[in-house]
Amino acid sequence: MFGLLLLGLFMGHPLAFVLGGAAVIGAFAAGKPMVLGIVVNRVFGDVLDNYTLIAIPLFILMARFLSDSGVTDKMFETLRLLLAGLPGGMALAVVFISILLAATTGIIGASITVMGFMALRPMLQYGYSPTMASGLIAASGCLGILIPPSIMLILMASYSPLSVGELFAGSMIPGVLLGLLYAVWVILVALVRPDMAPPVPADDKIGRGALFRMLLLEAVPPLLLILGILGSLLAGIATATEASAIGVFLALGIVVARRKFELKTFYSALIETARTSAMILFIVIGATAFTGVFNITGGLRATQEIIRALDMEPWMLMAMLLFIVFLLGAFLDWTGIVLLSFPIFLPIVQELNIDLLWFVVLMAVVLQTSFLTPPFGYALFYLRAIAPPSVRTAQIIVGVLPFIGLILLMCLAVAMFPQLVTWLPGQFYGR
Repeated sequence: MFGLLLLGLFMGHPLAFVLGGAAVIGAFAAGKPMVLGIVVNRVFGDVLDNYTLIAIPLFILMARFLSDSGVTDKMFETLRLLLAGLPGGMALAVVFISILLAATTGIIGASITVMGFMALRPMLQYGYSPTMASGLIAASGCLGILIPPSIMLILMASYSPLSVGELFAGSMIPGVLLGLLYAVWVILVALVRPDMAPPVPADDKIGRGALFRMLLLEAVPPLLLILGILGSLLAGIATATEASAIGVFLALGIVVARRKFELKTFYSALIETARTSAMILFIVIGATAFTGVFNITGGLRATQEIIRALDMEPWMLMAMLLFIVFLLGAFLDWTGIVLLSFPIFLPIVQELNIDLLWFVVLMAVVLQTSFLTPPFGYALFYLRAIAPPSVRTAQIIVGVLPFIGLILLMCLAVAMFPQLVTWLPGQFYGR
């Protein structure tokens, strides 16, 4: 079944249909076509009746509303002017705006597209290295799957014993620290190789005080949005689905308050949300079919027994599981990896009495690389689609390599200091 999965992907077929097709072929090859009926029941029971998944289209709609409001463009321009004259100032502006985008959208494609259109051409015009500029935008745009509200974390919670609130709280500190690690890298590169990240000339027409006031004014709406979502969720006032609805309401309020509301863009936002949600849920259904057949025909039990028979130290076993996730990231997107690996990995982790929250967040950190590692790194494709012809694909790939290293460094830090994950959930949920 995994051979069929890889074959279908390399032939260029969509992941959802490759997963479903491999499930059907696997069921007939095992001589148990009747298991497909059980798979249909699992789809209805585990997917269509899972109300937590309603948060996915709502957060996608919220991200689109926020993009239509234009608040990100104003914030980036203000922050760029504020950091003008500093080595790597424009790159730092990209990192900070990407962290804010991650905390308000959680949609990777939207974050990379927005930052690519806003920042890539200006960075190249001011003399930034194409590898530095493209790598930074691609990596920073991926923070949205780790910093809440993240669609990936919602899906992880749906297929694990953990709540969405616990995962949001556990991933908050590692996500923000990873963003700050990117900022530190930018500063180091700007100091050691100023030709790769030169300072941008300052605009003397606007004073620093005025820029600070502009930044605070532009930052208030998205900060209220973050407070409305995460505050209501962590305080126990709302569930994840209700918090996502609050986020949509606040994002729509920002669009109206900024006089950006138009029926045409509103309709376009609804259509785009439906398409993106359908794509994600098609993959969920395909993966449910794949794992269902894999489980019922004995593959899941056999795989777990092989892993247990290795008789490795717990830390070595965790390192092996995370390495498998890293390798899968070169061929699958995060949806497929989560849905395929969770049924195999989570029971083994629980048997070893390892904190499940810590492991899942650690896995979420590693999954950042799934967007950046060729040949199927989605962030590379997003950026290639909007980058000017002067930026070669090889430069984009080389540009993300240092950031893959930083992600693995953050993974090591989380592994060595579990408190980075467990402290905040302990404050809210008494873990």
